Amino acid sequence: MNEERIAKLREQIAKLDSISTAPAILQPLLAIMRLPVDEIPIDKVVELVSRDGGIAAQCLRVANSPLFARRAVETVRSAVMTLGIERVRSVLFGLCMNGTIPEDRWVLDRNAFWRHSLGCALVTQTMASKIGYSEPEKAYLAGLLHDIGFLVISVLDHEKFVGCLRTAAARRCPIDMVEQELLGYTHEDAGSVLCEHWRFSRELIDAASCHHRLEEMADPGPLLCLVHLGDLLCRVRGLAYGYSEVMAVTFSREGAWRHLVKAYPALGEVDFFRFTLDMDVAIDQISALVDSVFAPRAAGAVSA
Repeated sequence: MNEERIAKLREQIAKLDSISTAPAILQPLLAIMRLPVDEIPIDKVVELVSRDGGIAAQCLRVANSPLFARRAVETVRSAVMTLGIERVRSVLFGLCMNGTIPEDRWVLDRNAFWRHSLGCALVTQTMASKIGYSEPEKAYLAGLLHDIGFLVISVLDHEKFVGCLRTAAARRCPIDMVEQELLGYTHEDAGSVLCEHWRFSRELIDAASCHHRLEEMADPGPLLCLVHLGDLLCRVRGLAYGYSEVMAVTFSREGAWRHLVKAYPALGEVDFFRFTLDMDVAIDQISALVDSVFAPRAAGAVSA
């Protein structure tokens, strides 16, 4: 994308009331998400959940749903204990980011978006742990944030993005290809600009800006390679954007795999078939959680 288009995106994002300012709890939440789960203070999580009445109410509703409830949950602390720190931080992030986009501006099915984002986060973190990457929590966060640009496009170019989704679904092709064709920029470009605007770290910016176009980077870092593979695996397993892509993927031939296996030889020892089966079970649990948190579906979402 040329510098003129980047400058225009920066200007547009700065003027958007809904996303120009990061939600108040986002930075302390991101700080928590960088910690291993067993090091996260429960009091800090309870405090963050309690800051927003709507988020607190949603956490209580989910904790009392048939998916989790063993007995009535009446306090935020009880809800956190019932759901567990790992689920709560994901729920909290999703609800926090949902507040940046009006319900009638969603183009992607909201549940499909969060299933993919949380699925990618889990796959990326698990793969990071298996190969010995030193910061699996950072890998989880990068996987969770990688498609944040979709939120920007939904607000900035709502009608054109509706056309992008329908065209991509009809062609059964990656949506970023159609975005470039119809918009002149992609959700990676939009995500990069938003992450820079919110002063995220360079690695998180790269995860948002290059997860589909790894080949454009001379030396992609391990975190970006992990996110690229996590995103691919989720899409191959049907955890995509509400439509089915035609994809022929051999993971061991992916550039991201080759870069990673040089730095982390343990990747070559991973039983990838077994890994995908384990992830399928975990992804089913994520889907149930997302459907519980974000139901009913947003009225503005478009069926592909």
